[in-house]
Amino acid sequence: MKFLALAVALFAVAALLTGLHAPDAMTFLIAGAAAACAITTYLSHRLSAFLKVFEAIFASETIIFGLAFLVDELGFWPKAYANYTLPESLPFAVALFGVFIYAISFVPVVRKMTFIADPYFEEASPTQARPGFLPPITIAQNKLAIASLVFLIVINQVEVALDVRLSYFRADFTNALKNMDQAEFWRQLLLVFVPVVAVLVVSYTVEYVVTSTFVVRWRRWLTASYTAKWLSRGVHYNMLLTGLPTDNPDQRISQDIYAFIDGGGSGGGIYGYAVTALQTLTSLVSYGLVLWSLSAGFTLPGLAIVIPGVLFWVALAYSGAGTLVTHWIGRTLSALYFQQQRYEANFRFGLARAREYSEQIALLRGENSEAKAADENFANIYNNYMRIVNVRKKLTAFVRTYAQASVFVPYVVAAPFYFLGKISLGGLNQVGAAFNNVYENMNFFVTYYVGLADFRAVLNRLTSFDEAISRAKAATEHPVGVKFAGSPSGEIVFENLTLTLPDGRSLIRADDIALSPGESTLVVGPSGAGKSTLFRAVAGIWPFGAGVIREPAAKLMLLPQRPYIPLGTLRNAIAYPADAAAFDDRILRQALFTVGLPHLADRLEDHDNWQMTLSGGEQQRLSAARALIAKPDWLFLDEATSALDEDSERKLYKALAQALPDTTLVSIGHRGTLGALHTQRIAIEPRDGGAAMMVSEAREPA
Repeated sequence: MKFLALAVALFAVAALLTGLHAPDAMTFLIAGAAAACAITTYLSHRLSAFLKVFEAIFASETIIFGLAFLVDELGFWPKAYANYTLPESLPFAVALFGVFIYAISFVPVVRKMTFIADPYFEEASPTQARPGFLPPITIAQNKLAIASLVFLIVINQVEVALDVRLSYFRADFTNALKNMDQAEFWRQLLLVFVPVVAVLVVSYTVEYVVTSTFVVRWRRWLTASYTAKWLSRGVHYNMLLTGLPTDNPDQRISQDIYAFIDGGGSGGGIYGYAVTALQTLTSLVSYGLVLWSLSAGFTLPGLAIVIPGVLFWVALAYSGAGTLVTHWIGRTLSALYFQQQRYEANFRFGLARAREYSEQIALLRGENSEAKAADENFANIYNNYMRIVNVRKKLTAFVRTYAQASVFVPYVVAAPFYFLGKISLGGLNQVGAAFNNVYENMNFFVTYYVGLADFRAVLNRLTSFDEAISRAKAATEHPVGVKFAGSPSGEIVFENLTLTLPDGRSLIRADDIALSPGESTLVVGPSGAGKSTLFRAVAGIWPFGAGVIREPAAKLMLLPQRPYIPLGTLRNAIAYPADAAAFDDRILRQALFTVGLPHLADRLEDHDNWQMTLSGGEQQRLSAARALIAKPDWLFLDEATSALDEDSERKLYKALAQALPDTTLVSIGHRGTLGALHTQRIAIEPRDGGAAMMVSEAREPA
């Protein structure tokens, strides 16, 4: 970018020297704008990766269009192409666009947008792409992303240029009809209209394909990034523990990312609005110049006052007034859309939970209660939606009235000049078309107000999701929490350990309590005393508290009371979280036989919702089969056999002990029969007004 900044600076000097040689106000304006653009380009290292692409494009166009202007200004432009010179203000406009990009980079909402967008344009890992019919190529991810964005920006600008050319065609075509000039009629139709439209159609088609590919690749990468951050060790769990404001993370990943990039397929999102805004600015400059030139010499009817570009100023004033009124009417929409998405997600989540716990609901005859809860959740959707309808009703009435009136405004303003013979009928039509284009471009905010409000809500949801992830990671890595250290002795030792609840209340204290390898240990205590919390701390997912847990360099595994069984084949359910392909069928079947599930041994390839299909006891046996496959050094069972009868529980423990002779078992349980299956016992004894104490006592197996 520094080389590009130098090139823009050199052009600014060339423009200044040209202005001194052939004094012209526009030349000096271009030189000044180019100098400012050179400075912002030089400072572009402060810009986000996403905005840096736009800065580079505008800096390059300042040089390209500026050199074309200087060639014409110095009289070197070929006379045969005199009708194809660029508007003299075009390099001035694109240079100002470069300065504008740098300026908006400091706007807080833009910073939020680029914070989410930038990682995709900074990722340098290799990826494969297939450009058209060419063979696949391997390229850095950020280079492919930047190249795609540059191509789409340029092709949009080409489309604007072709559209402007069509505006001149319409004026010439109308005049040919009025003048009964048949030769000019066919020349305009066949030699101007057909080629321009053919190029436009090809351009639109290519743009659609490249845009679709660009968006879906970006969505795939960003979805994987957010999923990885959310599911990184302990983060998703700590977000629940700390009560951070992150409702429905599944919706934020599955829907909001797509909406952020491309409006969920509606053409909005950061890409849609960025390219549309750029196209709007380019079109505004192009048609603004047309409108200015058409009304450059107009005098006010009945007066000798000349207002340069009077129609341009009328369009500016009309659009500005519309923008202010639109924002005043719809200023609450963004917050309402944010609420609507939250209510919709809560409603879906409630229905999903009802499906997940359908058996329990049916046994408790809780259908009426669930239906009432669903009605209450939908009432929030309904009430908030009606608030949105009330705002959009007013907004629609104004915008529709405003748009209908805009069709006649240019004709009302330009008609006196037409009747005075200052412009032709084709010119009048061109004024109307140019005015409407300028008006529409200036009304970007009005036209996309509802979509921008929804996008702002999406941006806020993703930003708050990012903040919640960051706080959850900080809570996990906080230096004042529970610390971990190595254990040379091979024991798991609790040194001055205090576990607290997320709100700071003390739960458990343990002073120099040790779990010895090879000694099965039973942890007992009343419900709510913190036994499961102790296991979570050992597993490294409970950061709240103080003290040290010393752990050996060994493989630990924890089996919860309610196992998690993923959707898919039984093979994957047994091997979870490992890759099922790493295990032979013989090993998987043997594990099922060992834990008492022989009837499932021939169903490894069956797909089912195993969480619903298997009973509670079968789910716990399946969880134990995972331990047989994983062969951990330490196995923690958090009431992991509570759904089994005592005889089945005893058999399962003996099967685990025989199949895993080198594994140390540590259990939580309330049954007295478990004591005979362990050699050590740790009691968690509640204390009045303080944390429960861990007390260790040795036991001999019965």
